[in-house]
Amino acid sequence: MFFHKIVSYVFITMFLLSCSLFNSNVNKNQSGRVFSSSFESSDDFNGFYSVPNGEYDSSQEFSKEKVKTGLYSHKAWILKARDINNDGFFYKPHRSYPTIQLHKMSDGSFVTPCHISIWTYLDINLEDKPKGYIDDWFSFITLSADNSNNWSRTVLVNITPDGYIRLVHVPNQGEQKYLFQVDSVMDPNGSLKYPYREWVKIDVYLDFSKLNGYAKVWQNGVLISHADVKGGHGLLEQAHFGLYAAASISKGVIYNDDLIIQEVENENIAMEKIIYKKNE
Repeated sequence: MFFHKIVSYVFITMFLLSCSLFNSNVNKNQSGRVFSSSFESSDDFNGFYSVPNGEYDSSQEFSKEKVKTGLYSHKAWILKARDINNDGFFYKPHRSYPTIQLHKMSDGSFVTPCHISIWTYLDINLEDKPKGYIDDWFSFITLSADNSNNWSRTVLVNITPDGYIRLVHVPNQGEQKYLFQVDSVMDPNGSLKYPYREWVKIDVYLDFSKLNGYAKVWQNGVLISHADVKGGHGLLEQAHFGLYAAASISKGVIYNDDLIIQEVENENIAMEKIIYKKNE
């Protein structure tokens, strides 16, 4: 009995300590911190998990093939189709990217709101699938409020065969409900579809606040998607950018360059950074 009391006491103490540490982390103040990479070196991602080449029938490298600035960009590509698109337990999409585990940095996770910016060059064909199967999709950005390996609360920026980028897992995990979303009805001439096979700037404003959280996405400086975000706790814990795509896709390549993740005070501050210049 005495032993069980000791074990219970230790467990409760550890639980309360972890809660205390978690809360102190959540309540920390912004300091304008910045994480940036032009993908010139893998050193930018030291200490973070990176998907091993070939593990999900896809691969990655730092490449000179297509570059926005500097000598290298991050290249990731699909080796072969690996499954049909369905919701089965064993369905595993293509994955090839380095993660950015902000919670592992010396100053810990970033305090939202944050502005995230990246240049992307996507060469892929996405197809509608027969009824009962998931249409092809590609994900440019994954942002998580979870610091575990489960990535249980995420906000994504995806594209599907209709050609428009959009927020995913909004306002809750597994949902796609928008305050604003560009589509073919709003854009009958298709001028706001993602332009494949050229450099495209994607900007995200993300607020993971417990109350009144939201996210917005701009493509080349034009607002494309806006949604409420629930289930956050104020922190951006980790993220990944690179190749994350439907399992049925047999080929495709993404180049990323000039990534910036920055704590910002509000959306107005972010907007000063979102102004698009085609030749920048």
